[in-house]
Amino acid sequence: MNRIVALIVLSCLSVLAACGVEGVTDVTPTAQPKPTEPFTPIVIQATATAVAAPATPTTRPSSTSEPTKPVEPTKVSETPLPTATTAPASVDSPMVEIAAGSFQMGNATGGADSKPPHNVDVAAFLLDQFEVSNADFKKFVEATGYKTDSEKSGDKSWAKFAEGKDNHPVVKASWNDANAFCEWAGKRLPTEAEWEFAARGAKDFAFPYGNAFNAKNQNGKESGIRGTTVVGSYPDGASPFQVLDMAGNVWEWTGSKPEKYQGNTANSKLYGDNLFILRGGGWFDVQDQLTTFYRNSAVPTTANDDLGFRCAK
Repeated sequence: MNRIVALIVLSCLSVLAACGVEGVTDVTPTAQPKPTEPFTPIVIQATATAVAAPATPTTRPSSTSEPTKPVEPTKVSETPLPTATTAPASVDSPMVEIAAGSFQMGNATGGADSKPPHNVDVAAFLLDQFEVSNADFKKFVEATGYKTDSEKSGDKSWAKFAEGKDNHPVVKASWNDANAFCEWAGKRLPTEAEWEFAARGAKDFAFPYGNAFNAKNQNGKESGIRGTTVVGSYPDGASPFQVLDMAGNVWEWTGSKPEKYQGNTANSKLYGDNLFILRGGGWFDVQDQLTTFYRNSAVPTTANDDLGFRCAK
């Protein structure tokens, strides 16, 4: 038996030798050879961010230290908006009856176009107590489909200035627009003499409320508001006939063309057949322009953000 095993081993060794394998003394499988240059893995090392040391706490002031005062926000205007205590319950302006009377139109110390003062008789008439509001004008536009001169020219619409301001006076209204509204309402624009009489009364006031200027009695430049206010916001600025906003807020169209007062030789841009008289001054005008006798004029297509009107009958 041992001899048979020995012969088998010798046979195997002979076969291996024939295949070119030399020196084999063990049939146990050898391990796989290692690569000539071993693989070195790339190691990504995270760089540690240095954490700053906590700031040294601010020393709390002692009880004798004065605390730092907080910074106050910048104020846009020192003048608060007035309260419209006399604004109409309805946006439709009530009309005030102006009894017939006489007054002295113009002023000796005013601008060249306001001279000389002269007596004028005025027949009885009715006048809107308030300037025509945005809500009033909107009714007219919705009922008629009217397009203002400003809109026709591609300029800003009155409606842009009316957003959120129903009871503010309508602006961007030309003479043509104002006249069309008055006709629709069964009214008309006041004459220049009617306007001035309603503003100053028989006492010939320099301002609707008297002869001494008071910045708090109208919406002019001195008010600091820089825009329109609700109609009727200045009850202390009412005229002798209790007509509101005849100084400031917006300039107002009249139905009169500018003419020189008798005896006036002034040469100015006020006059012209293509112009209509404006009265009262607006929210950006100073004291002299807010007087009851100051005269201004413009072509009938003029439309500004401080220009409106009221109606007469």
